[in-house]
Amino acid sequence: MPLAALFSVITLAFAAIALWAASAHQWPIAVAAGALAAWMGTLAWAGIRKTRL
Repeated sequence: MPLAALFSVITLAFAAIALWAASAHQWPIAVAAGALAAWMGTLAWAGIRKTRL
């Protein structure tokens, strides 16, 4: 569970960076941060799903 929590925090951080970069019209950074947030989100989801079993 601690690993899933870590990935969740990292996901939120990358999502915040993506939103901040998009609001500043820094599109390459926003796209990269969004992609990293999506990737970390899948890792967090897999960790949460694994602990439920």
